[in-house]
Amino acid sequence: MALERLGWSPFFADQVGPREADLAPRRIASVHRARIEAIDVTGPVGLELPGNSNTADFAVGDWVLADPLTDMLVTRLDRKSVFQRRPENSRGQQQLVAANVDTLFIVTSCNADFDPARLERYLIMAGEAGSDAVIVLTKADTAEDVGQFQAQAEALRRDLPVVALNGRSADAISLLKPWLGIGQTVALVGSSGVGKSTLVNTLSGSGTNQKTGAVREYDAQGRHTTTARSLHAIPGGGWVIDTPGIRTLYVSDISDGIDTLFAEITELTPLCRFRDCTHAHEPGCAVQAAIASGTLDPDRLERWRGLHAENRDRTPVLSGPRGNKVVRRKRY
Repeated sequence: MALERLGWSPFFADQVGPREADLAPRRIASVHRARIEAIDVTGPVGLELPGNSNTADFAVGDWVLADPLTDMLVTRLDRKSVFQRRPENSRGQQQLVAANVDTLFIVTSCNADFDPARLERYLIMAGEAGSDAVIVLTKADTAEDVGQFQAQAEALRRDLPVVALNGRSADAISLLKPWLGIGQTVALVGSSGVGKSTLVNTLSGSGTNQKTGAVREYDAQGRHTTTARSLHAIPGGGWVIDTPGIRTLYVSDISDGIDTLFAEITELTPLCRFRDCTHAHEPGCAVQAAIASGTLDPDRLERWRGLHAENRDRTPVLSGPRGNKVVRRKRY
């Protein structure tokens, strides 16, 4: 199995200098509290962590260089993309979810779990992570009107791919095939009980048996059945990362992901009479004019305003020149 089939690309190869030519590239397949598992061209391989390392510093999907004789990790390569979140009531380090993901499958079900406001948060985080996003509507076979859910999801962003499917059906593979090419990595994120683990089982075939759980009928809430993040091979060449359900996704450390998602508001702002228009009460506000004419949903404006406020309140103030945080490659 060539490295390229594992997701290796020139982005990572260019980081390997002459001093590191004898080290072995390995990809992290799972992260646990006290250990990390990896794969390379031969399959599962060992990975020993030096005493000064912390498993919380690594994400499933990371590429690392290791000593092929001792299996000792030497360095982690810079990430092409990284999906992370700040836990509730935390202003400390963000929690790593997945790294080097090409496409983020934002999974929700066609029932009471469907929540456009929560989907917007995932789309913002996907943009910040540097990954493409696809909304995956599961349990489509149980919904009376799948088109209603699909239309609401498509309205969240221009040209947003939305796929409705039955996660237990083999048709799910063909519907998602455009994002499952050789060496491509997808990660599944969403609430508990929406069918992420079921979909992973379908995509990966008989080689994986992710535990699945029941969902309460009255509110469509499920229990956490995935407790650790893990990387699984997809027949045909792709890779899928399953993640535990996220009950609440907070917005923080966002640069421009909110304005990108709410492009219909961002594009109207330069047309406002005042440069610092808040789109609340100022005369000559193009955004309020669009709401009055019916071309802009007022709920979108309220969510845009609320997300900006949340991001401002939850983003720690960084010290240093211009508040920039510099992260350098670390050798272990």
